[in-house]
Amino acid sequence: MAQPLVKKDDDRDDEEYSPFLGIEKGAVLQEARVFNDPQLDARRCSQVITKLLYLLNQGETFTKVEATEVFFSVTKLFQSRDIGLRRMVYLIIKELSPSADEVIIVTSSLMKDMNSRTDMYRANAIRVLCRITDGTLLTQIERYLKQAIVDKNPVVASAALVSGIHLLQTNPEIVKRWSNEVQEAIQSRAALVQFHALALLHQIRQNDRLAVSKLVTSLTKGTVRSPLAQCLLIRYTSQVIRESGVNTQTGDRPFYDYLEGCLRHKAEMVIFEAARAITELSGVTTRELTPAITVLQLFLSSSKPVLRFAAVRTLNKVAMTHPMAVTNCNIDMESLISDQNRSIATLAITTLLKTGNESSVDRLMKQITNFMSDIADEFKIVVVEAIRSLCLKFPLKYRSLMNFLSNILREEGGFEYKKAIVDSIVILIRDIPDAKESGLLHLCEFIEDCEFTYLSTQILHFLGNEGPKTSDPSKYIRYIYNRVILENATVRASAVSTLAKFGAMIDSLKPRIFILLRRCLFDNDDEVRDRATLYLNTLGGDGSVVETDKDVKEFLFGSLDIPLTNMETSLKNYNPSEEPFDIDSVPKEVKSQPLAEKKAPGKKPTGLGAPPTVPTSAADAYERLLSSIPEFASFGKLFKSSAPVELTEAETEYAVNVVKHIFDRHVVFHYNCTNTIPEQLLENVSVIVDASEAEEFSEIGSKPLKSLPYDTPGQTFVAFEKPEGVPAVGKFSNMLRFTVKEVDPSTGEAEDDGVEDEYQLEDFEVVAADYMVKVGVSNFRNAWESMGPDFERIDEYGLGPRESLAESVNTVINLLGMQPCEGTEVVPTNSRSHSCLLSGLYIGNVKVLVRLSFGIDASKEVAMKLAVRSEDENVSDTIHEIVASG
Repeated sequence: MAQPLVKKDDDRDDEEYSPFLGIEKGAVLQEARVFNDPQLDARRCSQVITKLLYLLNQGETFTKVEATEVFFSVTKLFQSRDIGLRRMVYLIIKELSPSADEVIIVTSSLMKDMNSRTDMYRANAIRVLCRITDGTLLTQIERYLKQAIVDKNPVVASAALVSGIHLLQTNPEIVKRWSNEVQEAIQSRAALVQFHALALLHQIRQNDRLAVSKLVTSLTKGTVRSPLAQCLLIRYTSQVIRESGVNTQTGDRPFYDYLEGCLRHKAEMVIFEAARAITELSGVTTRELTPAITVLQLFLSSSKPVLRFAAVRTLNKVAMTHPMAVTNCNIDMESLISDQNRSIATLAITTLLKTGNESSVDRLMKQITNFMSDIADEFKIVVVEAIRSLCLKFPLKYRSLMNFLSNILREEGGFEYKKAIVDSIVILIRDIPDAKESGLLHLCEFIEDCEFTYLSTQILHFLGNEGPKTSDPSKYIRYIYNRVILENATVRASAVSTLAKFGAMIDSLKPRIFILLRRCLFDNDDEVRDRATLYLNTLGGDGSVVETDKDVKEFLFGSLDIPLTNMETSLKNYNPSEEPFDIDSVPKEVKSQPLAEKKAPGKKPTGLGAPPTVPTSAADAYERLLSSIPEFASFGKLFKSSAPVELTEAETEYAVNVVKHIFDRHVVFHYNCTNTIPEQLLENVSVIVDASEAEEFSEIGSKPLKSLPYDTPGQTFVAFEKPEGVPAVGKFSNMLRFTVKEVDPSTGEAEDDGVEDEYQLEDFEVVAADYMVKVGVSNFRNAWESMGPDFERIDEYGLGPRESLAESVNTVINLLGMQPCEGTEVVPTNSRSHSCLLSGLYIGNVKVLVRLSFGIDASKEVAMKLAVRSEDENVSDTIHEIVASG
């Protein structure tokens, strides 16, 4: 039988027991023989069924024979009159789910119980029968089920209605015939019956929008009294509102008055459900929001934690789209910062950070300081991210916010929490120039006592890039060299590289750096020794002839001019031999990314994981590749290379994509080709381009591909001339032309004779966005004001009917090809107006800043105001021309 559990705490006097400790299936099945005793012991039988139910719920599987034996034994228990045992019998029959030939054994007993005078028997018998029966038997008992739905006893009626909800999944045609009875049940005075009846009736009609609308219309007139049913009705009403939209003539929203009326209901759950429904309406206005916000504000001061949590969580969501509407609740939310429930406190503080103004920042920081030590890391990360957003919103408050981040950085916490803080400090350093000095010092102090190798190495790398640019770089040397003395090998190696970067950038520090690097030559780790030797040799610390200053900086700070994927492939294919690995043998061509491997655009990376605002290794590789081709060497400096545009489907014989390389007076189309047929060798591969729909372009040369073996990427090029400094656009048709030779699979040799063939490729376009490079600015307001109004151009445009404001914003951003600043590309849900800030570099290296203001009316018509500032008035005019023609 049951065995005692070990005591959880030796100091406790009371021992705790578990009735299920040490239960084994075999022993319980032996105990189940008690069901066959002539004199049934109801209490003992109930205990055995309890153990069987425990085993089934723990995932224990019974064989077919075992389940059948237990089932037949259980059926004998129907002769007992004990109500408690009968309820256990119902439960075990439901869990055993007997097969069709076994169900017939208990059907008569269950049908007898359905018509019993004991309501408890009737309700449970209905639940069990509907669970184990099939369609044939269901037709026979349908009459009883209809009667049960309108039964005076609420337990029986609810059992029939809930059974109907389950049966709707398997026998919908039968359940749909019960509509009249279910409609009658909705008028019941019993709260649960009304709730279950409404749920079933809605499911019966859910595929008929007109029927659902009629149901909502009839019930919103006040016939629903159950708070649970009222909550369901509010949800169905919200669904109807979403599908019907706003009345274009009056501007009114159908059923809004009903939702507003529910805010005055006596049941708190109904009030909250109505308030939440109003806040989630699409295109909700401030006028519509006000009554819901007022009710939620009252809930903030409730004595019930669940109400406070529900209210503050809803307000937190509203603050993302309508922060001004929530500001009236700020005083109430400030009192929740000290709430005993940490979830409520966290939501309150993050909401305040979204809705607060600049003057309230310092006060909030004081309150958060006392609050942070009491919450878990996952809540702390939410707070840190909110503070980061607040700092970018109010750059002048960076001191207090930076000090707060540095203080919590010294406290205890896990890796993800510390990484979130470090990332936030790094972003503030990058976006707020005045914060660099203090931010770097905070990071230096953190690595003095940092237990995470990853964070230490990342901070050292960041320090090596940013530290030499500060007013007094020497003060960071002590922190860096301490890492060489005190840390593990990985951090020591990273610190050596950082020291070398300071030596390369600051000549006055070189003698001190050389002394420190020489000490590293005696380190017990070979990686640290090798790095120290390399950097001493590169910087001239060992007395040898050094590289030029430019070469040293390129080596330490420059990007690798070889694609990492090519490097990885070459290293994998390298066979160790007497000849060392030759890095010059690695192909510098940038292989196109296969369609299947393309990643969906995600969030912009932040913190230490964010890419630097310099040309990527791919762009460098493109420029080196094109300059090495004599036909294109005279074109000058490459302005921009586009992302690859696929010209074939994923599973075709030949895979081709094109990269558009933009120069001042030329455009080079770079076709990446792959032959996916093993039995073919392609020779003299070229692309014939038809530019009849691109009148401003004239073809001036091409570079065909001599040979294209199976599964080996190759490149062919076509060059066009265009007017200088003009964003010429056009559509280009493409035909792949080649000589195909059959390849012998056994020898791998190709036949001498080949056949000329062609393969039609997809068309592509050169668009205005191809002449713009995305370049971000850390502080848009300062950049806008420093640009001055001399070459500013402002105009207004009608964009016509659009699905949403977000669609309009994305369309204009893609049309211009510029970089959104300060997160303004994200349009809040239900917003009627939005401002977007863009930055970019136009061909000719002309800086351009754009301010967009959007508005959308009730008929979905979108209007836009466009303000452009640039270093050239012609460029400002060109941006307006692009939008006007787009």
